[in-house]
Amino acid sequence: MADPAAALVLTESPSLAPLLARGALLSPFKRPGSDGEFPRTRLVLPGLRVDLARLAAYERVCGFPTGEDALPVTYPHVLGFPLAMRLMSGRGFPLPLLGLVHTSITVTRHARMPASGTYELSVHIEGLAPHRRGTQATVVTEVHGGGDVVWESRSTYLARHRTHQPTAAPREAEARKPLPEVARWRLAGDVGRRYGAASGDRNPIHLHPLTARLFGFPRAIAHGMWTVARCLAVHGVPESCHLRAEFRAPVLLPGTVTYAERDGRFELRGGEDRIHVTGDVYPV
Repeated sequence: MADPAAALVLTESPSLAPLLARGALLSPFKRPGSDGEFPRTRLVLPGLRVDLARLAAYERVCGFPTGEDALPVTYPHVLGFPLAMRLMSGRGFPLPLLGLVHTSITVTRHARMPASGTYELSVHIEGLAPHRRGTQATVVTEVHGGGDVVWESRSTYLARHRTHQPTAAPREAEARKPLPEVARWRLAGDVGRRYGAASGDRNPIHLHPLTARLFGFPRAIAHGMWTVARCLAVHGVPESCHLRAEFRAPVLLPGTVTYAERDGRFELRGGEDRIHVTGDVYPV
């Protein structure tokens, strides 16, 4: 087992295509469980500069304004994603990469992040935990600028499998009225492919109905990070902020969803007011 404090410094961001291919090939051989070992190494990428063309593509597909010298609050997740995939696609990670579902994210942005800036990325796996539907991993990402942490997040990813371990009963949803509707969006069937091209996250559950069905979904589903980014592009975010989002139910593509918000809270609803995403954002 690696030293929990050990850091591996990278010279460039890993290429996602071979990592996703490796993860796919190894997935059938994984035996997921919350008591399994996981990589303890912290990956560090110094001297990172943002590809402005790729950033613009991301802004367009998510609905953020383009051309501003400031990173959208969700974009550092995209920057850290290749490092997270390097950890989660390897033999030492016990959960199968294929079908892994992003279930929640919390983000704290401490300062404005110029798109023209230079940053240092740090990513590590915090741990595994039992979940009523399988096993969940927590991935921590930090972005340093000028020696200080300017952005940090914790993401949870769920591998669905049969489990015989006793777990806590699912949390009952808080009884409250739906937030007032702000907009209704018709989502095209290619949203997953477009976001995948901009972000690099080409998990097959997002790309095509046929590949999504292999993992139990009737159609392709939208990326969780696209849904929260799309909401925040409309909601607006303070320069220094904390946000939390939970991905409650998959958004099937194509489809129609309702965006609602009030007093720092937001949600994305489907038919019959089914909740897909809930979240809140407030100044730090």
